Amino acid sequence: MIHKAILGFSLLFSSQLVMAQQDKYEEGVHYFKIDQLPAQTVDGTVEVTEVFSYACSHCNTFEPYMQSWAKDKTDSIKLNRLPVAFGRKSWEMMARGYIVAEMMGIVEKSHVAMMDAIWKQGKQFRNLQDLADFYSGFGIEKSAFIAHFQSFAADSQLRKGQRDVRLFGVTGTPSMIVNRKYRITGNKAVGDFNAILDVVDFLVAKETVAP
Repeated sequence: MIHKAILGFSLLFSSQLVMAQQDKYEEGVHYFKIDQLPAQTVDGTVEVTEVFSYACSHCNTFEPYMQSWAKDKTDSIKLNRLPVAFGRKSWEMMARGYIVAEMMGIVEKSHVAMMDAIWKQGKQFRNLQDLADFYSGFGIEKSAFIAHFQSFAADSQLRKGQRDVRLFGVTGTPSMIVNRKYRITGNKAVGDFNAILDVVDFLVAKETVAP
């Protein structure tokens, strides 16, 4: 009898914890539903996308938080980055540079280095040659970088990415997207970078247990 009572209390307590977790963040306040796109997950993987720009000072400040979060994330989370252009030529050039670095397999080495070059070293990237000079420091030929930069594949990927930015409803950076279903951006209810990533974790858990 005592055993049944303890079990019942345990189940009730667990249920209350789940309900409290579900009420922790509210749709339309702490995160926003993306209605235009279906989730694209496979085998229980949850897709998390960081929407950023190298020209965004807030993205630079956010980067150490992202690095720490990515280091501790579970293997079930697939992390992507999506560089934005917002119709600005200089931002588009930097976004295309990121895409090319990804295509050429050097992006994990070059990503933070690019942030540091701009925001710590004060380096300016005015043209394609400047970008080629920078990325050649990661073991690739300048001519190969330029060829990829001017390729149809890079152009196609850039266009697809900017289309996704619009469909996600992203108007500022950094923003986080979970499973192509939810958007999280800093606001009064989500007041700092730790809070943004806590909402991401909340939504990852929500998607993990979703039927």
